[in-house]
Amino acid sequence: MYIPPHFQELDPAEIAAVMEAAPLACVVAQTPAGLVANHLPLLSGPDGTLIGHVALANDLHRLIADGQEVLAVFRGEDAYVSPNFYPSKPEHHRHVPTWNYQAVHIHGTITFQHDDHAKRAAVGLLTRIHERRVNGDKAWRMADAPADYMEQMLANIVAFRIRMQRTLAKSKLSQNRDARDHAGAVAGLRASGHAGLAERMARRATAED
Repeated sequence: MYIPPHFQELDPAEIAAVMEAAPLACVVAQTPAGLVANHLPLLSGPDGTLIGHVALANDLHRLIADGQEVLAVFRGEDAYVSPNFYPSKPEHHRHVPTWNYQAVHIHGTITFQHDDHAKRAAVGLLTRIHERRVNGDKAWRMADAPADYMEQMLANIVAFRIRMQRTLAKSKLSQNRDARDHAGAVAGLRASGHAGLAERMARRATAED
């Protein structure tokens, strides 16, 4: 990923926030059949690995070996930025369109796990976190499903862990603009329906003042 110095994201908390807000990662691997990409929800485990699972029918766990390097791409919010957002544009018209976004690339080695304990742990972690976010104290639990049905579902997946080795992160949030044009970009994104990204930009500008 191309990362100019002013867009390089080094804050571990911000990197974690991007990954938590957009957990559906694109996992890319080189295989004998060429490059393959799968969109898989990933979560950070207590041991620092990324935890996920794939369908047993997915050839990913057959195409690549344990210990092979993969790339997990997390993409945060993004939006088109119009030159019309910048107050300085009428003065010299030296602006062009761009795109603001946040992205995190995790390089690591993958290990597949076929045992029942690992599969239950992967599904349990995923559902526990997301069910609490969606349903609060009424969160669905694995124990809510009939035991035989749950066994059948678990038999049809393969768990995996990605041991993270290198992280590249980018926050392209108009840091290269002066204060007036940065504020204009924030206002323009809010007005065009991208309030979440605008707030991230505004918070970052405030923190850096």
